[in-house]
Amino acid sequence: MELRQLTDRIFYYPHQTETDRPMLAYVQGDKLSLAIDAGNSSDHVAEFYQTLQAKKLKLPDLTAMTHWHWDHTFGMQQIHGLSIAHTKTNQLLQIEKEKIQDKKYVQSLKLENPFLAKEFSDDKKIEIVPSDIQFENKLSVLLGNLTAQIFHTESPHSSDSTLV
Repeated sequence: MELRQLTDRIFYYPHQTETDRPMLAYVQGDKLSLAIDAGNSSDHVAEFYQTLQAKKLKLPDLTAMTHWHWDHTFGMQQIHGLSIAHTKTNQLLQIEKEKIQDKKYVQSLKLENPFLAKEFSDDKKIEIVPSDIQFENKLSVLLGNLTAQIFHTESPHSSDSTLV
């Protein structure tokens, strides 16, 4: 999979259907860089970072989560720099972190979701962490000649949805 350039400062790593890996994005400021979403596993993060390095882009200073679902956050423990999420995202991740301690719960997740089962085959451990920075309504990040506005929004997909 190849990193695609949308504008002179915005890149994206396409969705991968075989394990339902979501699209990841990268915003390049003059001072800081921002990734959008942490992917569904450590492997997903590593693959994304390899494509950034191949384009001679620095690893992200910050990574903003769009919502708590596994395919957007289960790679968060592997990210470079600091993570950002809505307060509710951290609350939902904490609930999931407690549930994931139960092996029967993990087995049921894998039975219900073949994508998760494939991504975490060979007994790969699922590790859930909260974000380093959390916000309530909105957050402005000065990236250097570019400002990222990160804000909570209403969405039927997830109550903690965040847009950048």
